[in-house]
Amino acid sequence: MEFLIRRLAFYLVAFVAAACFNFALPRMMPGDPVDIMFAQADASLPPEAQAALRATFGFVDGPLPVQFLAYLKSVFTWDLGISVRFYPLPVADVLARAAGWTLFLVGSSTVIAFAIGSALGIAAAWWRGGLFDSVISPLSLVLQAIPAVVVSLVALFAFAVVLRWLPPGYAWAPALDPGWSLAWFGSVLTHAVLPLSTLVLVQIGGYLVTIRNTLINLLGEDYIMLGRAKGLSELRLMLAYGARNAILPLLSSFAITIGMVMGGSLITEIVFNYPGLGNTLYQGIIARDYPLIQGQLLIMTLCVLAANFVADLANYLLDPRLRTE
Repeated sequence: MEFLIRRLAFYLVAFVAAACFNFALPRMMPGDPVDIMFAQADASLPPEAQAALRATFGFVDGPLPVQFLAYLKSVFTWDLGISVRFYPLPVADVLARAAGWTLFLVGSSTVIAFAIGSALGIAAAWWRGGLFDSVISPLSLVLQAIPAVVVSLVALFAFAVVLRWLPPGYAWAPALDPGWSLAWFGSVLTHAVLPLSTLVLVQIGGYLVTIRNTLINLLGEDYIMLGRAKGLSELRLMLAYGARNAILPLLSSFAITIGMVMGGSLITEIVFNYPGLGNTLYQGIIARDYPLIQGQLLIMTLCVLAANFVADLANYLLDPRLRTE
């Protein structure tokens, strides 16, 4: 229990530090969101009207400490203000609408990549030095080194522009009305193939390399040799004895990957014009939408911290050594 309390305290400190950075980052950007909004509309307002508009959007005038206290209050009450880019929608509504698409994209790609990468890594470690390992291991390193933006652009050009097998972007066909129909669900799945495949390819290499190297180090342990001497099948040795113990480091890698995928999904969503949190953040940055930027970064921070805590909890439950601390 002491282990979990220490981890909770660590994540609380990390959240406060991230909140401070989240507050400072938009204010370091040049330009004022209200001025930019009216400059783009080729309009102007008297100072009194601009002050009223800033109050509507939640832009607090005064020294930074006063603004920071107002920001902390909005964080803990989940009153994130009104979006400049999507006025008059509240930021919470804008992010809630986009979060479902990102959770679908990131969650599906992470689970698929975890399953495929783990299976390939276990096979490569068990038959290390063979033809399969000689091909799949270098290939995984290549995939791991290629940025998500490169994979996204190549996939878009090859399968949507040249071959025209798949739609080039967005989440569903514009001619369809969103609803609970087979046509709409089919369109959603078709439009998700390219961005989903991109994120899966970017992640597979990391999982494969991690579990392969961990399992190779475990194959020389006494309990593996004892199981083989007892006549256990190779499949049981590989799964019940080897992979079961090699999966613990992969849980921590899984949590770290969540943060990387959130960043990679931002690029992927922009390339494919996917209506998720990444694309929403990009539009908020262009519009200098402070409330939207702060709310989006806050959600990303909470997702990464929550994923790491779940990984710590899984390690605590699976590893008896942590429960003795």
